[in-house]
Amino acid sequence: MIDIHFEPLQALGLTPAITHRASRLALSAPHLRLARIIETQRDRFVLHDGVVEHSARIGPGLLQPLTAAHQTLTIGDWIAMQLDEYHQAWIVHRVPPSTEIARRAGDGRRQPLASNVDTALLVMGLDTDFNARRMERYMAMVRASDVAPVVVLTKRDIAPDADARIAEMYARLPATVPVLAVNALSAECRTHLGPWVHGGATLVVLGSSGAGKSTLINTLSGADQATGGVRSGDGRGRHTTTARSLHRCPSGGCIIDTPGLRTFRADADARSLAASFEDVQSLGQQCRFRDCRHEGEPGCAVRTHVDPDRLANYQKLLRDAGRGEMTALDRVAQRGKWKAIQRAGSRRAQEKRR
Repeated sequence: MIDIHFEPLQALGLTPAITHRASRLALSAPHLRLARIIETQRDRFVLHDGVVEHSARIGPGLLQPLTAAHQTLTIGDWIAMQLDEYHQAWIVHRVPPSTEIARRAGDGRRQPLASNVDTALLVMGLDTDFNARRMERYMAMVRASDVAPVVVLTKRDIAPDADARIAEMYARLPATVPVLAVNALSAECRTHLGPWVHGGATLVVLGSSGAGKSTLINTLSGADQATGGVRSGDGRGRHTTTARSLHRCPSGGCIIDTPGLRTFRADADARSLAASFEDVQSLGQQCRFRDCRHEGEPGCAVRTHVDPDRLANYQKLLRDAGRGEMTALDRVAQRGKWKAIQRAGSRRAQEKRR
């Protein structure tokens, strides 16, 4: 049986659904209590049980099945913890998460970023950090995880082309996605984001370095995290946030900070990507051919009405998704196929020279 104290844990994002899921765990170890991972380190985790924090490690009974399943714990996970006779905290079980935002590494491995999240604040600066393609990739990542996205465009007060870039973001994203242009240092920012910051809610902030994520979290939670400027040459930010951490907000709920994302592949399949590109899917039904790939076929309604850059980004995401679903044998076969094509091309070039 696991000991659950709902009221103090609600400030850390505990909901009735998570409580029900935790209470159904078949656990035989004594003196277990529910806690949440509020910070991740290399081989240790910081837990909070609603009263105090604990520095904990994963118990062997949990580490083995996690390793076998190629899984790992991450920020936001709810776990069952146990104290030994030396008051060392051990994580002995993981409550199955309701949501999990993840990305794919270059080698195809799945890397979780945050668990049990209700809303993702997708932060992007209106200065040189602005990149509509990157925002579409953020959208694909969080929607594939069944997490509600909210686009937060920062530095409106200092960006000279702010209005044009805000209009571009509205034009490229689905109308159902909220787009907020804010000054992350202003108290009005709390008012704009108030509908998503409330008791029991968990938010995560995602964006590149220098976009203003830590500044936004300081404003919403009253924390005092270090913030840094951007490089004058290219506007890239410095990694002031190096570890994922969870912060409680005075108005209720909590918010997760993450290091900057620069390059990543969304952990999504073709069906999940369709939710982020509703216009492409809708117009695709009007194409002349049912199997139209929107790459130059006659009568393609998508190429006629969708911005070419947005369509190219969608097609790139589809290719990334296809690579993520390939097995090791599939990759070997694909490499063999391209090597054969290259050899054939080399032979034809040699014959022409003769």
